[in-house]
Amino acid sequence: MSACEPNAQRKAGVVIASTRAAAGVYADETGPIILDWLSEHGFDTFPTMVVPDGEPVGAALRALLTQEPAVVITSGGTGLSPDDRTPEMTLPLLEREIPGIMEGIRRAGAAKTPMAMLSRGHAGAAGKTFVINLPGSPKGLMDGLAVLDPVIGHLCEQLEGSHGH
Repeated sequence: MSACEPNAQRKAGVVIASTRAAAGVYADETGPIILDWLSEHGFDTFPTMVVPDGEPVGAALRALLTQEPAVVITSGGTGLSPDDRTPEMTLPLLEREIPGIMEGIRRAGAAKTPMAMLSRGHAGAAGKTFVINLPGSPKGLMDGLAVLDPVIGHLCEQLEGSHGH
């Protein structure tokens, strides 16, 4: 049974964009948070992919999308540093953007810190897969996941074509 068929266990992938975590300089802190959130929402997850910023993010995303998960969440690489390129790696893979999600995430984050306005992430659909770029900071990440909480189920149903309008 495909992960996109109704009543099937939905699959999800996680890509952490961090050159230092990929090199073992420090442990990834956001991957476990995302995995817990996905588990709480009933997703079966692929192993987390921790990759350097830049083109390795694009390669990881393309590899995950071949598995047709319901959701792919990235963390990191959404700021303004020269190697923050996650949005540039993500956008070409999206067939349809869902701008309201990122608007909601930036609005929620800006209520806590004006720095949230600097996040350049994208959210959208690549086929039946929802893809979203979230910040690399644990606090920013949790703010983004909180915005997704009430909509993730409906969003997946709509992409699967199993929910009427």
